[in-house]
Amino acid sequence: MNEDKASRYHRLKRQASLVSLAWSVLLLGGLLATDLTIVFRNAAEALTGRLFPSAWVPAASIPAYVLLLSLASEIASLPLGFYNGFVVEHRYGLSNESIGGWAIDQIKSFGIGLALACGGASLIYFLIRLSPDWWWLGASLLFALFIIGLTNLVPVLLLPLFYTVRPLGRESLRARLMALAERAGARVLGVYEWGLGEKTKKANAALAGIGNTRRILVSDTMLAQYSDDEIEVVLAHEMAHHVHGDIWKGIVFESGLILAGFYLAARVLTGLSGRLGLRDVADPAGLPLLLLAAGGVSLVMVPVAHAMSRAYERSADRFALDLTRNPTAFISAMRRLGAQNLAEEHPSKIVQWLFYSHPPLGERIAAAQRHGR
Repeated sequence: MNEDKASRYHRLKRQASLVSLAWSVLLLGGLLATDLTIVFRNAAEALTGRLFPSAWVPAASIPAYVLLLSLASEIASLPLGFYNGFVVEHRYGLSNESIGGWAIDQIKSFGIGLALACGGASLIYFLIRLSPDWWWLGASLLFALFIIGLTNLVPVLLLPLFYTVRPLGRESLRARLMALAERAGARVLGVYEWGLGEKTKKANAALAGIGNTRRILVSDTMLAQYSDDEIEVVLAHEMAHHVHGDIWKGIVFESGLILAGFYLAARVLTGLSGRLGLRDVADPAGLPLLLLAAGGVSLVMVPVAHAMSRAYERSADRFALDLTRNPTAFISAMRRLGAQNLAEEHPSKIVQWLFYSHPPLGERIAAAQRHGR
């Protein structure tokens, strides 16, 4: 693997992510500072006032405002998104996607995001009107339930919107992976081929879903180049997350962040709504402030989330090595994934702290080499 090439690729991706974050903060802050958020609010109310009875306008104006805010955000971030998601991926030979395919995926993502944002904002402002002092508690509970539902639905509802997903045609490998799941104690409902190849040259595998939607996914790019031993050890790692309850631990952690974020948002809205010219805390023009406050909590906790995730990944690696007793296949799979996906072997500690949800490739290979000695 060309480490310099991988380092350059990830450096560009990190820089683009940081610029995107800064741009989002500037956009939301700018809407508040320039009173454009109030202009958006007034436009949303004028639009819904023409379409709905006056009694419905307060509720109907929420999704209308979200639409205007989402359009502004999408238009402002489109050049950077195109650079990060299309230009850089093609420059480093990782993308198979045409510009038309990329655009279609962007439209799909925008539509799904808009629908979720409209529903979420409408729920939040309904609860704010219902209980201005305690809305954050009810919203946190409902959003936590939504995360559970979404995690359950991703493999059957969202994934097929972007990728071809079909039952795995290699019967010997299918039987082997189902037997592996039984040995691991991870109940799965089937093994599927995940059509990444039409979009990317990268390889991946997953055990997606929870409960009655949990299924093994192996990308066509992995099926084409990896041995059955390598695929087995990669999936053993993925199964460990379900056996260890890492999915539920992540949901609990995310729910805690939502609770803290909404609590801070409630305090900030109460303290600043008057200074910003908002009518009250239930004014939809305060949505950028709510997003900044709630998002700030998640941003501050990113290093903690990454540290937890890296610990889970190390434990999953050990589980996979213990279950398969095949460190040779694990090491060869990691090296192959590293070369195919342009992974960095030895990023700096600060980069790991801020950006890495997995241990770096070099560390994982070294741990596998030590395993069983």
